[in-house]
Amino acid sequence: MNETARQLTDAELRALEEEYDPEARFRTVLRPVAILTGVILFLLSVYHFYTAGFGIPRATTHRGLHMGVSLFVIFLSFAAFHRDRHKTTGFVILGIPVYDWLFAIAGAVSSFYVPWIYDQLAFRVGNPLTLDIVMGTLLLVTLMEAVRRSMGWPLPVIAALFIAYAYWGRSMPGILVHPGADWNTIINHLYLTSQGIYGTALGVIATYVFHFVLFGVMAQKIGLGQLFIDLATALTGRFSGGPAKVSVVSSAMLGTISGSSIANTVTTGALTIPAMIKIGFKRHFAAAVEAASSTGGQITPPVMGAVAFLMVEYLGIPLRTILIAAIVPAFMHFFGVLVQVHLEAKRLGIRGLTKEELPKAGKVLREGWLSVAPLILLVWMLMSGRTPFLSAFWAIAACMAVYLIQRIMASGVLGGIKETAAGIFEGFVSGARQSLSVTAAAALVGVVIGIVTLTGVGFKIAFMVTSVAASGAADFHAFLGFLPFELFTVQTLTLLFTLVMTAVVCILMGCGVPTTANYIIMVAVAAPVLGMMNVEPLVAHFFVFYFGVLADVTPPVALAAYAGAGIAGANGFKAGNTAFRLSMGKAMVPFVFVFSPSLLIVTQAFTLPDFLLAFTGAVLGIVALSAAITNWLLGPLWVVERIVLVLAALLLIAPEPISTALGLAILAAVTARQYLGSRDTPAAAAP
Repeated sequence: MNETARQLTDAELRALEEEYDPEARFRTVLRPVAILTGVILFLLSVYHFYTAGFGIPRATTHRGLHMGVSLFVIFLSFAAFHRDRHKTTGFVILGIPVYDWLFAIAGAVSSFYVPWIYDQLAFRVGNPLTLDIVMGTLLLVTLMEAVRRSMGWPLPVIAALFIAYAYWGRSMPGILVHPGADWNTIINHLYLTSQGIYGTALGVIATYVFHFVLFGVMAQKIGLGQLFIDLATALTGRFSGGPAKVSVVSSAMLGTISGSSIANTVTTGALTIPAMIKIGFKRHFAAAVEAASSTGGQITPPVMGAVAFLMVEYLGIPLRTILIAAIVPAFMHFFGVLVQVHLEAKRLGIRGLTKEELPKAGKVLREGWLSVAPLILLVWMLMSGRTPFLSAFWAIAACMAVYLIQRIMASGVLGGIKETAAGIFEGFVSGARQSLSVTAAAALVGVVIGIVTLTGVGFKIAFMVTSVAASGAADFHAFLGFLPFELFTVQTLTLLFTLVMTAVVCILMGCGVPTTANYIIMVAVAAPVLGMMNVEPLVAHFFVFYFGVLADVTPPVALAAYAGAGIAGANGFKAGNTAFRLSMGKAMVPFVFVFSPSLLIVTQAFTLPDFLLAFTGAVLGIVALSAAITNWLLGPLWVVERIVLVLAALLLIAPEPISTALGLAILAAVTARQYLGSRDTPAAAAP
């Protein structure tokens, strides 16, 4: 039996989140600066809450105001170097270095400049003034520095490379060559048009995402997150490996209101990881279960991080269509983790929680049912066709009403009102603070998108990838010529090779770039690749999104897994490898819905028979692959059984009747042999 993990304190958990999540590494500031930034962030939340309910101003004004305020606070909240976030050196004002004040002012002024001259832009675009170029250059520099401080180096480096590509286009090799653009042209396109910094990415953050981040914070404040954990414990804790199943189910529930993998890992992992270790799971496995489960929050409706709202803008389809499309793939991810957890618990003979350790589901719901009301209201409004920001407005208002009722019941009328006011202020500040990094990242991603539209490099990359895939597919098809029948057509192999290359690029890009930024870049660069293969746009967008998310549990930059390992006291790399294995369902399903779009329900190609075939095949394929990986189905597996189960999984997930039937036959044969055969080998003892 493993040594019980120590329960970490709140301070230790915050330190752990800061260690692995750059967005949480806020500097220590003096009280006057804390008050200043707190008031600014509160007012920013109030502004967004008001505009969500009563109307959003002109797009450029709205985006510029949001970005300017965010940049100002970023330079006061994030130190130039993480090692200096708890100390200050050199010439300072109120404990903040002078250069940070200059950066903060420069970021705000250059952001407000475009809304200020908006009425003159019709006469300036294409013929910018010197002041326009100066302001645009200033904003570009401050954006890169803001993202470097709050998210790290990768995204600024990518943006700089794209700018260099635009500037030195004549020197590029082969198909990548283009006429090039001078600095004035680059700044004009990125700064004064809606194709760059002030484009769709920033607009989605300022118009949709901010409100849902704020809703998530307020929902946590009224106890919805704890309710999910308690309810998951009551429903699943008694089964084999109970705490691990609680981790999966509670993370799935928590994912409905939060899109942060690392924050979810720390929040639920503080309770579930020590419990998993206590009943016998290895430390790295406990960390991996929590990380893999928490990563699923980014693909779980209705919030899905920021990506659902970006899809609305890019694809021009209703949000409810995207939320419906996300249901089955999200289920497949959590189902895959749950199956592996169950088989691992059976293999090790790990018990569930005792009756005394379990809360009562009825009692949990009776005491916390009011906390669920805002989420139900949000989902109902979204599915009834209301705009996302109006839905968020009423959901946030409902959270505040619930919080007021809870505080009055706990502390009386006067005390409750006072506590509610303090709680709302704290929640609004926290919600705005959580949006700072993603705002800067979205604006900087606008630079990448702007360069793509300026140079046309996206279609050039698409041509290169499809050409390589077609060549490889032709060679592999020729290699299979010895078979007496045609197993795959050249067209199918070309699409498969294209998907594999796209998936690898998405994972590699996601290793250093946050999910939202990764998705936006890949939509500009990789989605055209799939478009050239006649993949439906919604399917292509979901494909690149899912593999970008997978980077959070893919070593060597599996930040969610490392955060879980910090709680468990385990080896981070080992936890990352295990979390990637647990996420195999997420890795397989995108290939299924490309070849059978019916799995997304709302696609043009949907038919019920195709959906049932793809769904059944995916579920059974996940079971087969999980058994092969875990080395347990109804008992220990022979080596040859593990090999044929992998083959069965591949046949089952191919949404085609013959391959599904073959895979089912193999799975049934292995299951029957285990059920009928006598096995003398006992289950492995728990470590």
